[in-house]
Amino acid sequence: MTPSPLHAVLLPAAAGTGRLMEALGAALDGTGPALLPVDPRLPAERVRALLQALRPATLETPEGTQRLGPGDSPALAPGTAVVIATSGSTGEPKGVELSGAALRHSARASLDRIGARPGEAWLSCLPPSHISGLQVFVRSLLSGVPPVVLERLGALLVRVRVGDLPQYVSLVPTQVRRLLDEPGGREALAGFRAILLGGAAVPAGLRAEAAAAGARVITTYGMSETCGGCVYDGEPLDGVSARIGPGSRIRLAGPVLFSGYRGRPDLTAAALDGGWFVTSDVGEVDARGRLTVRGRADGMINTGGEKVSADEVASVLEDCPGVREAVVVGRADPEWGELVTAIVVPADPAAPPGLEVLRGFARGRLPDYAAPRAVVVVPAVPLLSSGKPDLQALRSLAQQG
Repeated sequence: MTPSPLHAVLLPAAAGTGRLMEALGAALDGTGPALLPVDPRLPAERVRALLQALRPATLETPEGTQRLGPGDSPALAPGTAVVIATSGSTGEPKGVELSGAALRHSARASLDRIGARPGEAWLSCLPPSHISGLQVFVRSLLSGVPPVVLERLGALLVRVRVGDLPQYVSLVPTQVRRLLDEPGGREALAGFRAILLGGAAVPAGLRAEAAAAGARVITTYGMSETCGGCVYDGEPLDGVSARIGPGSRIRLAGPVLFSGYRGRPDLTAAALDGGWFVTSDVGEVDARGRLTVRGRADGMINTGGEKVSADEVASVLEDCPGVREAVVVGRADPEWGELVTAIVVPADPAAPPGLEVLRGFARGRLPDYAAPRAVVVVPAVPLLSSGKPDLQALRSLAQQG
């Protein structure tokens, strides 16, 4: 089988729904090129870095399609239908190669688990450049109905009022929290046959509050490397297995696993161990095979369903005028899951940079969700005896922000 070329698609999800569905369908059945969906909301510099790292052969925008580079793109793994861009602990873009077979298995297993029937529609509130958003499109293809794409939650409340609500939706905890707090939001949540809730740790009490409002909420666990959520309410989907390895690290296996990281066989080899994907999370599996996730083992911050590299944000902030040193950690938050919190040593202790200065500086170089939402000013970064930052002390300081 000749590997497909990689075609980047930089289209707004709402206006480009028809084209995205067409291109995805062709990618899944192999009649078209593999897709790299790119979020048009990203800063231009971020888009350039992503395209440079993943080297698609072509780029499609609302203005048309252009060829990129001299055609030296690395070959995709056979059968690859989609490449999802994600960041590792360094913040460097990685391309997760997903086969059409893996995506279809994941989508069918999801539809079967929640009892969805052909012809029932999905609401898309998440960008298709993320695996959770893309899977709404894949499930919609299998269901035979295009998704209803809304780029703002406020539009959902309008649909509730006119009685025009799809049957299913995939949301992150921040979105559920906001709907619970909005007039009419509880009625919106109760109007779905099922809500898949994932992308971040679900804050204590959020699911219970949504259930009390009449919503059927199913918590999901997974990542780009597993075609998205592959464990629902602690139970692996059909064909998926979960076990705990050394260091309490969660391992996942089954037909939903990715084929590899684009052009990075070294990273692929480090992530896969005998057919098991070694995640960055720790947890436990009970005697019934039920998985409980305890937290992350690396330096990523999960805020509102978006994964943010703490090291990358800190590196950007250290270039901000008025900052001598910066460290970034996540602070537990009932709405966002974690807040991106900057711990800053100012260049001038008498005039430390404020939160809005730091946010404004970061927004020009990073996605909006990666900009810090809290700041703590300290005279020096606490260190361990090894000279490395004392993360436990830093997290305690973050609670003061």
